[in-house]
Amino acid sequence: MNLFELTRQLIDIPSISGEEGAAGDFLASFLSHLGYRIETLPVSEKRFNVFAKRNEPATIVFATHIDTVPPFIPAREDDDYIYGRGSCDAKGIIAAQILAAEKLSAQEFNEVGLLFTVDEEMASAGAQLANKHTAAKDCRFLINGEPTDNKLAQGSKGSMRLHLSTKGRSAHSAYPEAGVSAIEKLLDVLDDIRRCQWPNDEFFGETTCNIGVVSGGTRPNVIPAEATADFQIRLTKEVEEIKSLVDGVVGGRATMEYSTAHDPMRFFTIPGFEECIVRFTTDIPYLTNWGKPLLLGPGSILDAHTDHERVSKQELREAVDLYVRLAEQLLKK
Repeated sequence: MNLFELTRQLIDIPSISGEEGAAGDFLASFLSHLGYRIETLPVSEKRFNVFAKRNEPATIVFATHIDTVPPFIPAREDDDYIYGRGSCDAKGIIAAQILAAEKLSAQEFNEVGLLFTVDEEMASAGAQLANKHTAAKDCRFLINGEPTDNKLAQGSKGSMRLHLSTKGRSAHSAYPEAGVSAIEKLLDVLDDIRRCQWPNDEFFGETTCNIGVVSGGTRPNVIPAEATADFQIRLTKEVEEIKSLVDGVVGGRATMEYSTAHDPMRFFTIPGFEECIVRFTTDIPYLTNWGKPLLLGPGSILDAHTDHERVSKQELREAVDLYVRLAEQLLKK
């Protein structure tokens, strides 16, 4: 089994969030041929997690996500890198985890499982479903994979996604006094959000906010009756503290809907690995029943979600060895 070929195979199966079925089918079939016992955990029609283990209970589980952000970008490679959507986030990680599990199996460490989830890039619906699985009670350590430059993460920021909507009254734009602009109302709120003084934390760093989507109106010559905005806050303080701050800034001027929200998290670490703190979020907050969490993976988060997404071939090789070494040390605990 070739690490780079498997990475390219996975990249070349489109699996944008909501369309992970083909990639899930491939992984279930591939792992079955390697001798794993396979369970597919359906989130919805044609969308499912893949859980694989040997005959023994899985006390250590490698986990990451199947889905990617859009758009699909096919695989290509040069001497040093593999490119394409999901190369570092997280299909190269899937390949590295599978090879690590195979190396451990060759050493007769058969208490290692694999969990690949859907929907991580949206709302972690796959992880929330997996957290209810009975196999979680057997797992002592969850080694999650995200691009951390092969460093063992000490912790990650929390996350909050928020949808704002405002209502107005439509009218002909030549007579603005006859209507109420929902967009103007929303812009006032967003301006205050941009000016907000977010809290900092000595360990996690700065709380940040990204206004990612703004929409509203129908035509330039119509006063807009509706407007919406979606934004994400990377938390360094607890959810309730940030919610209270946002509620005060919005001040009832818009309807608010929270889609996901979780606190910053500290992870389990062991000596002998280079460490870091990451700003992004993962499935880990939704896999709390799967033992103590660790986070490590090849690739840079600065390459993820870009049109030049890539992963270093050297880092992929190193990741296999790092996953093996992590599991070997954890199996002794």
